[in-house]
Amino acid sequence: MITVEVVLAWPDRADTRRLTLPEVATVADAIEAAAIDGSVECPAVAVHGLLARPDQMLREGDRVELLRPLLADPKDNRRRRARAGS
Repeated sequence: MITVEVVLAWPDRADTRRLTLPEVATVADAIEAAAIDGSVECPAVAVHGLLARPDQMLREGDRVELLRPLLADPKDNRRRRARAGS
């Protein structure tokens, strides 16, 4: 068995689940077992900050991070700040 953590961060809070899973568990298995509200809307997932596929195998101590959709395009935000600063 391995212990992993699944996290979904919001601007004002973070939902975290510490799970004990079989050694053959995948990212998708961890997300399903965590059953965090809002995880279905997450378009991507990372393990320790690196993008991961649902079929990626997990290891002891991994931190699975559910990535929420962007609310604004970062490129547009930079352009807007650059124009305002000129």
